[in-house]
This record gives sequence, C-alpha cells and structure tokens, in this order.
Amino acid sequence: MREKTERIIRDWTETCDAEVSIAVLGGAWKPSILTLLGEHEVLRFGELGRLLENPTARVLTRQLRELEEDGLITRTVYREVPPKVEYRLSELGASSGQLLTELTRWGTLYAGRQRAAETADAPAAPEALPAATS
Repeated sequence: MREKTERIIRDWTETCDAEVSIAVLGGAWKPSILTLLGEHEVLRFGELGRLLENPTARVLTRQLRELEEDGLITRTVYREVPPKVEYRLSELGASSGQLLTELTRWGTLYAGRQRAAETADAPAAPEALPAATS
C-alpha cells in the first residue's frame, strides 16, 4: 500500500470511506487503466498507452506503480530481450469493477446535465433562431 493511502487510513480516524476510495482510485488514467485491464485481462505497457490514447510514459508509469503499490494490479516482469512486462488486475482490483461502472454511469449523467445547462445558457446559433421562435 502506498504511503499516502496508509496515511489517509491511519491519520483520518473520522475518514469517510469514500475518501479512501477516491484516494486509491483517483488519479490520471487510473479508472481507465482498471477498466481496460478488466476488459482485456492482461496488457503490456505499450498496449495500455495506445488504448488510453497515448498518455505520457511518465504519467502512465506513475499511475501503474501507484495501482500496484495499492494492491489493485499485479506486474509480471519476464526476463527477456526486449524486456516484457504484463499488468493484470489483482483480486482487489477486480472488485472495483462494479464501483467503476457506477462512477461511469454517474459521470455520464452529470456530464449530460452540464452540457444541457451550457446549451441552455449559450446564445442560439443564427440558423437555430427561426426554429426556436416558431
């Protein structure tokens, strides 16, 4: 477990458990990494990068390390040339699937409402004015 995660659990005696979940699952690409590993079972670093539409190697490496340290994924290194590294969901990581599905569902609803609100507040395009007034 990462030091940050340990500190949240240890020091925040009144911690809302949702805060722990957000601390572990939050971060650039983490929900997407977990979702992709759930869909594909095993992925290599380059495959993850392509499926995620090319995050920087530094960011992807950091997120994978944090997920591994928190016990959500496993990393298998094969001693060959070129080096081969595979990532899989751990049992704990697999248990996050339903939560990620619900977060995605909620995010879709939230984003849809925000877009609708922006559209309602935005000035109408000139071609839309006649239809809006009739």
